[in-house]
Amino acid sequence: MLHDNLILILVLLLAVTLLVMVGQKIKISYPIFLVLAGLAIGFIPGMPHLTIDPNMVFLLFLPPLLYEAAWFTSWKDFWEYKGAIFLMAVGLVFITSVAVAYASVAFIPGFTLALGFLLGGIVSPPDAVAAAAVLKGLKIPKTVTALLEGESLVNDASSLIVFKFALATVISGTFVLQDAAASFVSVAGLGIIIGLAIGGIFYAVHRFLPTTDNIDTVLTLLTPYFMYIVAEHFEASGVMAVVSGGLLLSSQSHVILTSQSRIKTVSVWSALVFMLNGVVFILIGLALPDIVNGLGPDYPILKAIGYGAGISVLALVVRMLWLISTAGITQLLNKKTRVRYKDLTWHSFVVIIYAGMRGVVSLAAALSIPVMISEQIPFPLRNLILFITFVVIFITLVVQGLTLPFVIKLLNIPEPKSKLSEQEQTNQIKLKLIDLSLDKLNADYRDQCTHNELMVNLKAELQHSLNEKKGTIHAFRKGDIDRRDLKAYHEIVLALIKVQRDELHHLKKNKNYDDEVIRKEEWRLDLEELGIIT
Repeated sequence: MLHDNLILILVLLLAVTLLVMVGQKIKISYPIFLVLAGLAIGFIPGMPHLTIDPNMVFLLFLPPLLYEAAWFTSWKDFWEYKGAIFLMAVGLVFITSVAVAYASVAFIPGFTLALGFLLGGIVSPPDAVAAAAVLKGLKIPKTVTALLEGESLVNDASSLIVFKFALATVISGTFVLQDAAASFVSVAGLGIIIGLAIGGIFYAVHRFLPTTDNIDTVLTLLTPYFMYIVAEHFEASGVMAVVSGGLLLSSQSHVILTSQSRIKTVSVWSALVFMLNGVVFILIGLALPDIVNGLGPDYPILKAIGYGAGISVLALVVRMLWLISTAGITQLLNKKTRVRYKDLTWHSFVVIIYAGMRGVVSLAAALSIPVMISEQIPFPLRNLILFITFVVIFITLVVQGLTLPFVIKLLNIPEPKSKLSEQEQTNQIKLKLIDLSLDKLNADYRDQCTHNELMVNLKAELQHSLNEKKGTIHAFRKGDIDRRDLKAYHEIVLALIKVQRDELHHLKKNKNYDDEVIRKEEWRLDLEELGIIT
């Protein structure tokens, strides 16, 4: 049994890697391509159908994916747009759940209001991973990215709470609104407290114990699982625990991690999250054949597709109306809110509305619906709910995901006038760092800079860099540098890096140079190239 499962996992990981390469070759975002590939593979005659354990999806995949998203979320941006994020991540989830619930009762035969809220809780949260993968490399304002990232961190918790209460209502047949509202606050609040507490423990371990870069990396891999499991054990929100703890530790990463630990941690997490994302999205496609077979004669597949398409359109319309209305109302009621929305043009709102793609959380929630309420009573319309969920994922992820780059290109979103370009920000930051280094040398190491030849050369190098950065910033401000000049500059620097990297490859054959020294120089070139292409 273990042998078979291990082979299946290895084959799945290899398939994900190969399919992602194919997706890159044909210029399709990998979550979209993996869903399509999984769907095609699942319907191949003779292929074994995978039975996905929803608890495995939640426990194995959700904590690291949420933690990685929280770690790389800007706390400054999150706090800046907290009001808008709360409205999207909590208010929009509840409004979408209500709309889906009543629409389901009205248009889908046999649906009760409790089943409608169950479906609403499943399909209400947009997926951060899918949106990030589709938007990667596209020209969108930083404000849009901040709002989408912040929304995705919190909306999973609110949607899963709606789902759990609806599930309990279907099973027990009772529902008390006041109890549900109070429980939402307590479950989310306790999750935040647990996440911060465990984050504080791991902070102390990183900060005060003699760790190495390998130990630091392993600790970061364990952290989200401890946060999630402990919170769920105390019937709190594991999602909020991971998000709050991740934000805390991320804000202190400059204190608790050395430079070596940060570089290694980023590399390991990048590969891990890539594989987890790939497996999740291909599992979505592979799960469909069993779902289709379970529909039965009461709900023909074309009607079921129509239900899913209708729910998808409804979710998109509700998202549009909610964002437009709340943005307008908050600007009228609160002057401070205007600062949060000042960079959001109508172009940005279109992107935010269209980027509401569903993914792994919706799939996992739907699959966690029990097959039987009791030994004699099957769960009502379980297979139909699963199929509608897949259709919503397919339409929002594949259809919207494939067309979103074209929509952004047609919109031609203008850059906010109040923001410096990324190149200008980079130059100014480097200028400040070099200036600070020179001040430190002059204040604390004046004698060394006079008598030590190495220090003399270092100071001269810093002074040269300072003059070069000042000249670059001055050229930007005068408008002497246009996009073509900047592109040519980047191309030339990349060409120089390539020449240097090729030379390092040849030096590996030279016995006078150690491999460790050459690897360090290769890493320096990688970091320099990363600063240009990102």
